Amino acid sequence: MRGSSLATRLFLSATAWVVVILLLTGVVLSSVYRNATERAFDRRLNLYLRTLIAEVATPDEPPERQFQSLGEPLFELPLSGWYWQITRTDSEKADTRASRSLWDKKLPRLEDSGAELTLAGVRLGYVDGPEGQALRMVERPVDLGADGKFLVTVAGDASEIFDETRSFDYYLGGTFASLGIVLLLTTIFQVRFGLAPLKRISEAIADIRSGRAERLEGNFPVEIAPLARETNALIDANREIVERARTHVGNLAHAIKTPLSVIVNEAAAHRADPFADKVLEQADAMRGQLAHHLERARIAARVTIVGTVTEVAPAIEALRRTMEKIHRDRSIAIEVKADSRARFRGERQDLEEMAGNLVDNACKWAASQVLVEVLVEREAEPGAGARLRIIVDDDGRGLSEAERAQVSRRGQRLDESKPGSGLGLSIVVDLAALYGGSLTLGSAPSGGLRAELLLPGA
Repeated sequence: MRGSSLATRLFLSATAWVVVILLLTGVVLSSVYRNATERAFDRRLNLYLRTLIAEVATPDEPPERQFQSLGEPLFELPLSGWYWQITRTDSEKADTRASRSLWDKKLPRLEDSGAELTLAGVRLGYVDGPEGQALRMVERPVDLGADGKFLVTVAGDASEIFDETRSFDYYLGGTFASLGIVLLLTTIFQVRFGLAPLKRISEAIADIRSGRAERLEGNFPVEIAPLARETNALIDANREIVERARTHVGNLAHAIKTPLSVIVNEAAAHRADPFADKVLEQADAMRGQLAHHLERARIAARVTIVGTVTEVAPAIEALRRTMEKIHRDRSIAIEVKADSRARFRGERQDLEEMAGNLVDNACKWAASQVLVEVLVEREAEPGAGARLRIIVDDDGRGLSEAERAQVSRRGQRLDESKPGSGLGLSIVVDLAALYGGSLTLGSAPSGGLRAELLLPGA
């Protein structure tokens, strides 16, 4: 997919939205899971906290039996990460009792770190415990009236929360990565499937331009069906315009040629008059101008037709046979090397006119041999289309650069003894230009003139 294509834009926009949505969803789910894990951990801490408060509220219990109902062996294991602590706060000298796991350490107070009491009357938060352990801690002040005031604290190893959250994040990341890949593959499929009708239209238009089809055929989605209809209507309108232009050109030719013939005939009847000679001279110039511009108009009308393609090899072979008959009195050998794949994007009569003028000119000036070579040059860059190169060589005397420039101009001839109007090469130049091609004159390997005609291929 190219950077400027519609498919690339749709894919990139869909990819951006997929990534953003998955990232936001992942952050939300990770936060929700962490909060759920914390709530579960806090419920466990609160259970121990209520048990300790119940023990504190029954001071008549023998000391050896107090705090034996917590049921958690980790409170007995030194520095296990699970601790409880009870501190009396209504005496000048603090009386503190703690779990064996706390050893000789003390837990910090959440009140000192600015933690606020919740609606349940407890404080919750994270603290640094003994040996730098990360602890999740809950504390609650207890007022027993005459029996005193106490601060009951329970702390658990917060690494359990962190480990569970991290493990969930790993699984979540892997799942979302797989989901993202699946969604991107689905997006590629959807883009290709959704834009397939546009690709069909593009291929159909290419077929029309190359001559393989005349109209856009087939069923298209309702969104682009109007495009197909308008394109077909445009093709029909183009053909109508071309037909009208041809008709007008033909009418103009007949309308002008008849009066011009009358003028020439009348002037020819008075050849003794210098004025008649001048009229004949100008009439001949007018006839040349008329022939030239009518030919250009006719060519331009044909070039605008969309979708005409001509096989080159058969046309050149037919041209060779014709030219050999025309110049049989001079025994000119015409050799043809034509690529069988060569196709011209235009009408056959235009190809015959261009190539015919070049071969006819070569036969007039050749000593004994003319070589016609047809090459197909593949597109230099995507979308440029193939190019057709027709090379005509003769073994005549050749032309200098100044002479080449002269014969390329309309009506200019180097030798009046040769038959023709002098418009041949100029017509080739004009016709090739209308097709987007060109004519180049140079030196042939045999010493004569080389004419290279570059035209659009199909």
